[in-house]
Amino acid sequence: VQLQASGGGLVQAGDSLRLSCAASGHTLLFDNMGWFRQTPGKERECVVANNWNDTRTYLLDSVKGRFTMSRDNAKNTVYLQMNSLKPADTAVYYCAVTRGSNIARVHASDYDSWGQGTLVTVSS
Repeated sequence: VQLQASGGGLVQAGDSLRLSCAASGHTLLFDNMGWFRQTPGKERECVVANNWNDTRTYLLDSVKGRFTMSRDNAKNTVYLQMNSLKPADTAVYYCAVTRGSNIARVHASDYDSWGQGTLVTVSS
């Protein structure tokens, strides 16, 4: 699976961004998906993760009510909609995919394939 993440950039606090993760070589239809983020010196943390049919969702506490993950199976693409961005959201964001299961996977070690990362910078 090849994942291509895009959509990062420099925004101001309170703005919105939508990240995209397009897959090639594999359908995401039955896979678990996740978005992670990482800042220098810190471990990669799960921001949002869904199970294979999007009936189970994990959301990092600090993004609840602001971030939403969705997928477009026709485009084989997953999105991360980020609203009301805060400077604390500044990080490199990664999309990831793993074999489908009935629970949302929240550990980076659970994922098999990763996008290249896209930088989100939120200024105050």
